[in-house]
Amino acid sequence: MIKYIFISLSIIILLISCDSSSPKIEKTESPIDKKIGEPIKVKKYGINIEKYRIEKQLIKRNQNIGDIFGNYQIAYKWVLKASSLDSIFDIRKIKSGNSIFFFFDKNTLDSIKKPDYIVYEKTLKSYVVFDLRDSLNMYLGEKEINTKVREVSGKINSSLWNAMTEINVSPILAIELSEVYAWSIDFFGLQKGDHFSIIYEESYIDSTFYEIDKIDAIRFDHSNHYYYAFRFKQDSTWNFFDEEGNSLRKTFLKAPLRYSRISSRYSNNRYHPVLKIHRPHHGVDYAAPKGTPIHSIGDGKVIFIGRKGGYGRRVEIKHNSVYTTGYAHMSRFAKGIKKGDFVKQGQLIGYVGMSGTATGPHLDFRVYKNGSPIDPLKMKSPPVEPIKKENLKKYKLAISQYQTTLDSLINLVHKDSIQ
Repeated sequence: MIKYIFISLSIIILLISCDSSSPKIEKTESPIDKKIGEPIKVKKYGINIEKYRIEKQLIKRNQNIGDIFGNYQIAYKWVLKASSLDSIFDIRKIKSGNSIFFFFDKNTLDSIKKPDYIVYEKTLKSYVVFDLRDSLNMYLGEKEINTKVREVSGKINSSLWNAMTEINVSPILAIELSEVYAWSIDFFGLQKGDHFSIIYEESYIDSTFYEIDKIDAIRFDHSNHYYYAFRFKQDSTWNFFDEEGNSLRKTFLKAPLRYSRISSRYSNNRYHPVLKIHRPHHGVDYAAPKGTPIHSIGDGKVIFIGRKGGYGRRVEIKHNSVYTTGYAHMSRFAKGIKKGDFVKQGQLIGYVGMSGTATGPHLDFRVYKNGSPIDPLKMKSPPVEPIKKENLKKYKLAISQYQTTLDSLINLVHKDSIQ
């Protein structure tokens, strides 16, 4: 599953949709196994609801289980028992605004307000059941998750984030695309006229969107070149590969920030905004809000961490005998990072700031090849772990239908662009 922790945006990733596509393929539940003539039992939270009248409330501010039980003539001893079952659920942790449901027997007089069950929704996915029929039994449950396969396509015109919103897709998918193509497409340089098509899966709970489950296939047309990405399992590990079976995972990430804009490029004669003189700028400046996370573009050893003149707070990482990278003007370093540490590709090393000589918050990112600076935006990184020869036929067969569908979606976008 693809999980996500939401981060604040300052990206200008230029992309917007022009063609919206509603879900075209949907997974359905398996038929219910039952004997002929046997009625289907409808359940909610694992409870057969045919015999119950259900009432819903929202937890009020400062309301607790004792208050709720008291409103329905439930003996206080059951509050004490529920409190003792904190290994199952700590009743002190109910949250205001969350839903709580009461199951009343339809055959019971309205004047008798004691429910058989009370269900508290901890999250959209999980819940707690208080079974009050005889004594008190408390247990946890999780709602069923339904998955839909979606096919969408769009055209660059504004931001990738807005593109996803306008084609009725969770904007989180924009983040996922930047992760898949982290080694091959510079998402800070997307251009008007670029296109994309995606086949992916969404999870739903109670008809409410829950999360993006996984991406199956992508085609991204950028700068007169198309980039395919197909999810495939090799050696018990899922990764993304192109149409030829080359891995999309490279030695280095394309950029050390997920979201930002390039405010200054590599130059041998740049006008310095603070010093008011022309001098070389052998790096790339990524403008981003203070506190934006900075990640190492590859595995390596920290050879310097501290203050260094006009660079301010700076980290230097030696990746191999050829390449070293530098990250400057940080507001602070990642907790625990020190000289001599080995860091992994994508590992957090610090946060954007404006320490040293800087007019605003940004990251000064530099790459050195054999000790000499090179343009980070022109650095090429070879792919690793391609599809093995013995798996290539299986892989080609697996992606053929995906590729046909992606191409069809892209063609629809191109046709709409011409009209």
